[in-house]
Amino acid sequence: MRRRGVGAGAIAKRKLEEAKYKERGTVLAADQLAQMSKQLETFRGHLEQFASKRKQDIRKNPQFRMQFQNMCATIGVDPLASGKGFWSEMLGVGDFYYELGVQIVEVCLALRHRNGGLMMLEELHKRVLKSRGKLAQDVSQDDLIRAIKKLKVLGNGFSMIQMGGSYLVQSVPAELNMDHTTVLQLAEANGYTSAAEVKAALKWEPERIDHVLTYLLREGLAWLDMQATDGPQYWFPALCSKDAALDELNETSP
Repeated sequence: MRRRGVGAGAIAKRKLEEAKYKERGTVLAADQLAQMSKQLETFRGHLEQFASKRKQDIRKNPQFRMQFQNMCATIGVDPLASGKGFWSEMLGVGDFYYELGVQIVEVCLALRHRNGGLMMLEELHKRVLKSRGKLAQDVSQDDLIRAIKKLKVLGNGFSMIQMGGSYLVQSVPAELNMDHTTVLQLAEANGYTSAAEVKAALKWEPERIDHVLTYLLREGLAWLDMQATDGPQYWFPALCSKDAALDELNETSP
């Protein structure tokens, strides 16, 4: 009985010590959180001062603007989150990206009848720069990517598909899965592919190939050339870098 009493007392003591350690740990965690919050607030203040001094560089220099955006991201600040507030009033970056988004939509809509709603980022960048004119503020591909991400509020009509080291911009609400993306990546080099090429490269069953190519054709993302010497070819206007190739395809397409 005596040993039982000692054992019970030891357990109670250990629980009391654990409770104290837990309480101490909670206090330390709260102190650390408070210190981190204070440091972030200080950094945020310095970032605002930096932005005030270098606002012209942020507005006019795309590379500098990208580095500034990355700095903001490290502390959870999104200058594009709203058209109001300090960042919009001081830098105008919120309005800048919303206006750029409108220009992106205009370019995509103007070319949708030709490319089915798919366009390489490089091509979109070139056409947006042309539409803005020589005297307009310069924009980079990074600016376009940030503006496109903001366009997602319009629904699933705008998105980006990874294509090697670049992106394919989608401006139509088509549901593209991994099979569709894989075929697009296969066709990237030449701008077209065929059922035979897909079968040889991916080892897919004919039903799977037909399902994917038929969908891309139906959605207007691909054009079918029945007069190719090696059999039917599926052309993707978004992947054709030269207008001449598009003109030739227009002549041969039904």
